[in-house]
Amino acid sequence: MTKEKLGGLGPAFANIFTANLASSLGDGIARTAIPLLGARLTQDPLLISGLAALALLPWLFFAIPAGILIDRIDRRKALALAQAVRTLLGILLVVLVATETLTIWWLYLVIFIYGAFETVYDGAIRAVVPSIVAKVNLPRANSRIEAGELVVQNFVSGPLTSGLFAIAVLIPLGINGLVFAVAGALALLLPKAASGRQFTDATTDEPRVAWYRQFVDGFRFILANRMLRTLWFFSTFCGLMTSAATASFVLYVLTQLEVPEALFGVFLLSGAIGGILGAAIADRLKRAWGAGLTMALATTIAGLSFVLMGVLPVLWAGALGFALSSLAITTWNILVMSLRQSVIPGRLLGRVHGSWRTLLWGTMPLGALMGGLVGRLDLALPFTVFGALETIAGAIFFRFLMTLPNPEDVDNGDRVAAGPTDPLVAD
Repeated sequence: MTKEKLGGLGPAFANIFTANLASSLGDGIARTAIPLLGARLTQDPLLISGLAALALLPWLFFAIPAGILIDRIDRRKALALAQAVRTLLGILLVVLVATETLTIWWLYLVIFIYGAFETVYDGAIRAVVPSIVAKVNLPRANSRIEAGELVVQNFVSGPLTSGLFAIAVLIPLGINGLVFAVAGALALLLPKAASGRQFTDATTDEPRVAWYRQFVDGFRFILANRMLRTLWFFSTFCGLMTSAATASFVLYVLTQLEVPEALFGVFLLSGAIGGILGAAIADRLKRAWGAGLTMALATTIAGLSFVLMGVLPVLWAGALGFALSSLAITTWNILVMSLRQSVIPGRLLGRVHGSWRTLLWGTMPLGALMGGLVGRLDLALPFTVFGALETIAGAIFFRFLMTLPNPEDVDNGDRVAAGPTDPLVAD
């Protein structure tokens, strides 16, 4: 077969990759500007951790409804809907800052609604990728998406946002709303295969049921699969520890590491470098060592990196720990997402992804509050305590993780067309 651009992943992937880059620019601006806005409004670690908690709390309430929506409607429209709402939130934030009426409570409301529609966007894009990319190429496709997000969010939007923030807050906030609108328009240009309709129409034997009866479909699928069930609970615990360790990250960087506000985005580059390296090597490590061993090592490295940041709260150790933890977490995310996309049938991707995120990300607000409380004692202490707990969990589950299969070795029963023009066929 002829090679397509983006390494043979095809024009459909090129489209979703470009749309996601635009969305990632908006995400990067928001994730840099909102903590900085919060730090201007309060120096209380618990109130700052509330931003992290409210950003993740929507996953507890909306992940499953979002998953049902994604499995029932055109997934391109779901992407566009999420971006439209986030565009309006960007405009609202501009108005609040311009009129000097922004408070920490307004910031809480904005970040909560933003997170609610992130459940729709995240679920939709994760469901689109396996619709247009062959299983054997999923780690490579997910690696490129992760790398693109890291480059744009950190190398571009991170330093740019923090620099412009120190000059004029309205500039990065205005750009934020604009790029979400662009991303929404690009999503509508995706090909029909990205809609997901091929999994939910007459090509399947699953009867159409009322939406409110589908709330437990994802849970049932996960709990019936021993491997997914164990991986789900382990991932949730590690996510809880990570959110607790990093809850007061912005205050840790600004006060403990003494990084100036205007250089906050520059410091984030250390994490971006680690994350990009993780995205670059994830598929190579999977082919060399297998997905299981790679994921087991990634968990151990992430936990130990947090411990380093807590034990040595100085600039070089903080940057090194942040880089290593980002490398490990990115590698883990790529491989666990690729494995889930291979195991879950296409018709259930939205619901299972939503159920997975409900527990995983729905418990992270609790972790953020735990980290905020511990951070009141010492801003470096959460990294030490919760990093050590994650390391211990990784050691306990190391043998289980080593048994995890490669994505291409899993058969989920989906029928894949073999025609030369089918987007699911590998090059």
